[in-house]
Amino acid sequence: MNFKKVLACVLAGTMVFSMGAVMTAGAASEEDNKLTVWTWDPNFNIYAINKAAEIYAQDHEGFTVEVTEIQSDDIESKITTAVNAGDLSTLPDIFLMQDNSFQKYTTFYPDVFTDLTESGIDFSQFSEAKVAYSTLEGVNYGVPFDNGAVVNCVRTDLLEQAGFTVDDFTDITWSDYMEKAKVVLEKTGLPLLTAQAGSPDMIMMMLQSCGASLFNEDGTGNIAGNEVLKQCVNNYAQMVADGTLVEVTDWDQYISSLNSSTVVSTFNGCWIMASIQAAEDQSGKWAITNMPRLDDVENASNYSNNGGSSWAICSNCQHVDLAVDFLNSTFAGSTALYDDVISKGALATWAPAGESDAYNVPVDFYGGDTVYAKIVDFATKTPSNATGAFYYDARDAVGVALSNITQTGADVDAELEAAQETLDFSMGV
Repeated sequence: MNFKKVLACVLAGTMVFSMGAVMTAGAASEEDNKLTVWTWDPNFNIYAINKAAEIYAQDHEGFTVEVTEIQSDDIESKITTAVNAGDLSTLPDIFLMQDNSFQKYTTFYPDVFTDLTESGIDFSQFSEAKVAYSTLEGVNYGVPFDNGAVVNCVRTDLLEQAGFTVDDFTDITWSDYMEKAKVVLEKTGLPLLTAQAGSPDMIMMMLQSCGASLFNEDGTGNIAGNEVLKQCVNNYAQMVADGTLVEVTDWDQYISSLNSSTVVSTFNGCWIMASIQAAEDQSGKWAITNMPRLDDVENASNYSNNGGSSWAICSNCQHVDLAVDFLNSTFAGSTALYDDVISKGALATWAPAGESDAYNVPVDFYGGDTVYAKIVDFATKTPSNATGAFYYDARDAVGVALSNITQTGADVDAELEAAQETLDFSMGV
């Protein structure tokens, strides 16, 4: 501070004003170097954003993030409330959004999101399928975060009892998978899979594995008459009938089946590995590979996705350049970040992360395999599909149909027709 100027202000009777101006300038400086963030899960997302801020601050002195823990559903509700009130000032600079909700909110509330297409972020370094979730009509609205690439986790000791190895379940078709499941049941007395009754997650993974969807490209529903969906449902229902897939009542029972050695395998988003590893006594008995691909379906692959989220910058953000540079330098540019958060089970879809030493370390729990690098590779091979603004409406309708088919033997075509009608009603068609 120039004390001659301060003295002049005192003599002029303007000391209070001048000090106020100095204080305001200092406060503004701090505010200019801070971003507000909404996200959920202290041990996962909140940990990751704070670690990203720590890394960014190493080259940007004074940078901070102010993180508020808000559940995913509440973030979506607050966005809706802000739009309806015509006041986006209640929203943060950055917020996390579930991938399967992104299309809905960018469709209905595009003015909430900042266009990141020409921001300098290299979206080509992320999995194409992952980027597609936060892209609408060619415009990028999100920076991908955690990896939901599907992994087929298998108990190698139980497979051995049935005369199989993990290689026998790698790069195979569904017909081959289902036949081997019968052998596993016969030899071990255990089902190959368990699933939560009424949950269509497995169906959704099967669909995406060949780029298929519950929606057409124009956003209209694609349930009734969808032959790929019908094959998925038939495969699932047949495994239930064979006893090779056992439906459980809730999520806790599903996780328990994995930890208690009452099921031979599961396939799900790679985040399921954290729950599997809770059974420390099973270390070395698990392996991962890819999922089966649909028979005789165009573009069928052994790769899919389930879950995940992406970061968005609110259009009300007063420091967009800072927010873009922060995300670009960390979630779209820092192997150090991904090397750290891997300890929390947060795996990247950012391809360069898979080349780092941390991702190529053998993991004893999975037989010494470099599973993290493998998962990043799976993510890059996952087909994208149309999620649509009414993704959850369609998903829930298919879940009801699946329950009726497996539990009461209802006709597949009739149930899918009913699901289509439910979706059309939700969409106002």
